Amino acid sequence: MTEDDPISLFDSWLADATASEPSNPNAMTLATVSAGGRPSTRMVLLKGHDARGFVFYTNFNSLKGRELLANPHASLCFYWKTLGRQVRVDGPAEPVSAEEADAYFASRPRGSRIGAWASEQSQPVESRDVLEARVRDLADTYDGEEVPRPPHWSGFRVTPERIEFWTDRPDRLHDRHLYVRDRGAWTVTRLQP
Repeated sequence: MTEDDPISLFDSWLADATASEPSNPNAMTLATVSAGGRPSTRMVLLKGHDARGFVFYTNFNSLKGRELLANPHASLCFYWKTLGRQVRVDGPAEPVSAEEADAYFASRPRGSRIGAWASEQSQPVESRDVLEARVRDLADTYDGEEVPRPPHWSGFRVTPERIEFWTDRPDRLHDRHLYVRDRGAWTVTRLQP
C-alpha cells in the first residue's frame, strides 16, 4: 500500500473516490483554530493539489479566513465511505497568489462570482430576501460585464507536513500509514489502529 510519494498515493485514492463516491469526492473537513485556541471545523471543496499543497477558496472575512490569517495552521480530512478510506493532512496554510485566485475565480459560474460579492460570509443577515436582493443588485451592476474577483476573496494552500492514509479493516484493525516531511523528504511509518 505504501509509496515513497504521498501525493502520488493521494492522486490514486482521489481517482478511486471520483469513480465511486456519489457526489463531491473532493469534499474535505477543514479544521482551524481561533486565536483563543478554540477549534472550528466545516466542509469545503478541494480545488487543486500538487506537491506544493492542497488548495481551497473562501472569503477572507469568513470565520475560516479570519482564523487562518491569524493562526496559519490547518488540518484537512477526506473521508470516502464507499471505499472505507480516509486521508488526513496537517500543515501551515498560506494565501495562494493573486494570479491563481484570479484564474480560479474566472472559471467559476457567473452566479457563483456574483455570490462571492453578495455574501458577507459568516456574518448575520436579516433574511434570505435581503441576500437575494443583494444578488439581484449586483447582477444588474455587472450586467454585460465580467465580474471581477473581490479583494476579500482568494484561496489558501495547506502545505502538508504530515499526511495519514487510513483504510478500514475488519475487527477495527485498520491500516494506517503516516508520512512526515522533513527537509523536503518524506518518511513513512505504519501506525497501530
